[in-house]
Amino acid sequence: MFSGIIESLGTITEIRQEPPGCRLIVREPKIAAETRVADSISVNGCCLTVIETAGDTFGFQAGPETLQRTNLGELKPGSPVNLERALAVGQRMGGHFVSGHIDGTGTLIEREDSGDWSTFWFGVPRALAAQMASKGSIAIDGVSLTIVASEPDRFSVALIPFTLAVTTLGPLQPGGRVNLETDILAKYVQRLVEAKTW
Repeated sequence: MFSGIIESLGTITEIRQEPPGCRLIVREPKIAAETRVADSISVNGCCLTVIETAGDTFGFQAGPETLQRTNLGELKPGSPVNLERALAVGQRMGGHFVSGHIDGTGTLIEREDSGDWSTFWFGVPRALAAQMASKGSIAIDGVSLTIVASEPDRFSVALIPFTLAVTTLGPLQPGGRVNLETDILAKYVQRLVEAKTW
């Protein structure tokens, strides 16, 4: 379980093909120093299990399902990634409850910059839009954000200068694909409604 408060930006240093998946090697000295094999870390919002550590790097294995359903398959050596370690019991809870299980992807369709502040509009499949509401929570590449406007095929978020500076969202341009995790409660409410027709 995560909070959507990004701890650090890491860098992909190597991608080793391990058909049908691959191994992602990430460099981030601070997190690496405190990471052990089998720890869970959110990488661009996707919960992955650490399988190796070496110096200032740590590695994950990503299978074909993960590579196809998220933006992790688009990463290259040098790509920045948002990192967050799993919550510890008793830790302060900022953001919102994030499972690290990606529901789908969205595409940045419009970016409105106003000085150091920005409003982003993302295009999404209607199945995901049904789990979104204005003032509800959304995790975008693992970043906990509040939805400003929610429409059948798109939604918007307002980004403060700090978020733009310390996450992968800052350099994102229209056409960029992001991982999305809708609010956990929305999924259960939708399922309860659907179950009434069974």
